[in-house]
Amino acid sequence: MVDLHCHLIPGVDDGPTTEAESLEMMKVAIQEGITVIAATPHHLNGKYINNREDILKAVEQLNGLVKSHQLPLKIVPGQEIRINGQFEEDYDNEKIVTVGGNTQYVLVELPSNHVPRYATRLFYDIQLKNLRPIIVHPERNSEIIKNPEKLMQFIEKGALVQVTAASITGCFGKKIQKFSFKLIEANAVQIIASDAHNITSRGFQMKGATQLLKKKYGSDYVESLLTNAQHILANKVVVPSLPESMERKKLWGILPIYF
Repeated sequence: MVDLHCHLIPGVDDGPTTEAESLEMMKVAIQEGITVIAATPHHLNGKYINNREDILKAVEQLNGLVKSHQLPLKIVPGQEIRINGQFEEDYDNEKIVTVGGNTQYVLVELPSNHVPRYATRLFYDIQLKNLRPIIVHPERNSEIIKNPEKLMQFIEKGALVQVTAASITGCFGKKIQKFSFKLIEANAVQIIASDAHNITSRGFQMKGATQLLKKKYGSDYVESLLTNAQHILANKVVVPSLPESMERKKLWGILPIYF
């Protein structure tokens, strides 16, 4: 299993503080069935700045730790980038890390309480640079919860969506869990990832999430989510199904059928 979103690098954001904590996280990830982790520290979220060069060095050190402990795990670079006006400048100055370090995909985070007005334009400009935005954990964005059609519009214009495993298992509460299911049922989710920060309050939850999704939507649907993560890491094109209007679904009770 590939985990495309994880705060694994010690001492750089609100993830682990020590190398020992990172090692414990890696051991738990293996128990969850994860074989590849993208280490994706926060970047420009108002508190943390983690540029490409520093992330690449840190990932190299983590892979050294993996090797010394003979763990069946691979760490690749990434970055969780808060949507901001200097994205293009940072990319041109080689401060941005794509998923895996050499793909077209970038993890983009919205503020928790709103969707900036310039988001549509920025996602368009990102794609002009041959990058593909993956919007992370939109199920926890209060404006999208109130108006999910904004997210649907981003998908229709080329963005992908990643929902957090812990949202699916209910660790962020019933409201967010229920909304996550609604997004899934509207064909608006292409990837699940852990967004793990530790092994306690913000753990991986990938095994629990995939098991729950299998019961609710079937094995084929879960396999499609896991395959999308593999394809992203391999820099293959992921083409999402067109999302359905959640307003229409609310009126008519339409549920998608997964093949």
